[in-house]
Amino acid sequence: MRETGLIEQIVVFEYHDPLEEYKNIVLDSKLSKQEKEVLWNNMQRFLDEEKVVINGKRTYPKVVDVEIGFREDYKHPYISFFIVFLGEFKKGVNVYEDEYEAEVAEYPYTVYWVFPLKARVVSADLGVPYTILGNGRILSFTVPRGTRIRGYERIEFELN
Repeated sequence: MRETGLIEQIVVFEYHDPLEEYKNIVLDSKLSKQEKEVLWNNMQRFLDEEKVVINGKRTYPKVVDVEIGFREDYKHPYISFFIVFLGEFKKGVNVYEDEYEAEVAEYPYTVYWVFPLKARVVSADLGVPYTILGNGRILSFTVPRGTRIRGYERIEFELN
């Protein structure tokens, strides 16, 4: 997140792939390109259905890239989505809200928010435990597989 209002978000989904299907996809450049396009379009569709509001004004997140990688071995792929959107920030307390369809997480995923140097997270209502690091500038949370996601997030942060 930048003081200008540019928000850059990375969402990482972790999978268990016992048949190593993603290995074959990633090693074939044509299949890899096709899979990334499908993943990109699916995530963008989900984002288009969300209502993201910053300080009372709606904004529209866009996927700008997708990465497929592996943890430990080919049975543990992950997919990272790089998402950007704009907000209008003000000095003092700012509020980010996101409303989306409630669901049960099919796979675990992790979200990291990095706020500007002059910002500090005041509070968060994410429906899951979260961690604040970096003198209040970094907010992260992990959603375990099977977690009931209620469809609402709120983050308040102060910008000096």
